Amino acid sequence: MLDAATRAFARSGFAATSLNDVAAEAGVSKVLLYRHFESKADLYRAVLDTAGARLGDAVGRDDFGEGTIAALVGAAGRDPDGFRLLFRHAAREPEFRDIVDAYATIATDTARRNLARRLPEGPWLDWASRLVPVVTIEAVLAWLDIGAPDPTEATARIGGAVNAVLEAARQHRTRVRDQLEA
Repeated sequence: MLDAATRAFARSGFAATSLNDVAAEAGVSKVLLYRHFESKADLYRAVLDTAGARLGDAVGRDDFGEGTIAALVGAAGRDPDGFRLLFRHAAREPEFRDIVDAYATIATDTARRNLARRLPEGPWLDWASRLVPVVTIEAVLAWLDIGAPDPTEATARIGGAVNAVLEAARQHRTRVRDQLEA
């Protein structure tokens, strides 16, 4: 039922999808849906929770490394509807904004912990910590939207975009040091 609900909600989002749409996608009656979920909102939260758990299982929850982008691309490729629900549809639904905000906070905090090994403490570390998750998620969404071609190449290109953010954060430090030495 959750997989069918994921497909139904991914087509149009929460507001535009009825429980009749979900029931039809699942091949069950609306009454059966109500036996498992008190409301459409409860069903949607269950779908988002499931998609988030699958993503966390695939990518990890605390430490990002060399394989993280490939794992993210792989997870999105296996569950594109769930990925889109988490990072596109739920972000546009005020009732579910708390879930998106929680993921954003976790992603920023995790990025900061991991980037602190590569960037000096300060505002550019903070900037990169906020930007890297956004760039990565948006790049994966764009990759899904164009038909998810060649995941290996997508991983390399997304990695290049992330590295460009890190280089931009480092450049400020280099410019400041060069100005002080001049």
